[in-house]
Amino acid sequence: MPTRYSALVALLLPLSVAAQTTPTPADTTHKYQNPTGVSAATKKPFFKSKGFRATIVPALLIGYGATTINGNGLYSSYNVHNDVRHVFGGYRNHIDDFLQWAPYLEIPAVLLAGVESKNDRVNLGLVLLKSEAIMLGSVYIVKTLTHVQRPDGSDNLSFPSGHTAQAFLAASIVHTEFRDKSQWYGIGAYTLATSVAAFRMINDKHWQSDVIAGAGFGILSAHLAYLSHRNRWGRKPTGRGIGGTSFVPMWTPAGGAGLGFRWQPK
Repeated sequence: MPTRYSALVALLLPLSVAAQTTPTPADTTHKYQNPTGVSAATKKPFFKSKGFRATIVPALLIGYGATTINGNGLYSSYNVHNDVRHVFGGYRNHIDDFLQWAPYLEIPAVLLAGVESKNDRVNLGLVLLKSEAIMLGSVYIVKTLTHVQRPDGSDNLSFPSGHTAQAFLAASIVHTEFRDKSQWYGIGAYTLATSVAAFRMINDKHWQSDVIAGAGFGILSAHLAYLSHRNRWGRKPTGRGIGGTSFVPMWTPAGGAGLGFRWQPK
């Protein structure tokens, strides 16, 4: 008998141990409620996302410009054109051809003054090239498709304004690169860009709709370039600007007293 009971215990013992060590099945009731695996607390609302903040202002500018083409809208392009001609008559100049690039001149000037930009020189150059490609391509396509005649009747490539798009693209890059240092850099750049838009209408080259939409295309192109850039070809700035700069008094027997500029590149 003891031998029979010992054999029975030896047979049932592994089964009882296995039953005790079998893991409890996982609760899969809520398995597909959050398939991305991202905590709900970390998700940003759409209105706070980078994409929305980067496109809302350009979209409003482009949309408003499109709704005021020719005689459309409460204060149409025709209304603005009549008011501009009433004030400026036949006045014309070519300053807008040069002023469209003026915001870019802030970049080397600020860097030489020792102010550090958001990106290093390599990545800043890549962002600039990418944004220019986006702007030129989009403006050319829209000009060709819309076929709007210029106020002076010179051609049918009026909408949107390429000069204005260029100026606001440059201003947006200046603002993005130096806004952490001072908002005045961006304010100055956008003031120059706005003056380009005004001169395009004064010179009878563009309608109101063209310059407002052009501003939107310029800003949007810069924002898309930054959103798609990942700083893969270079490094973040580690110092101030592009080197040490200073002004020192100096005197020479031939020229007398003066002020010298010293730059020590990094």
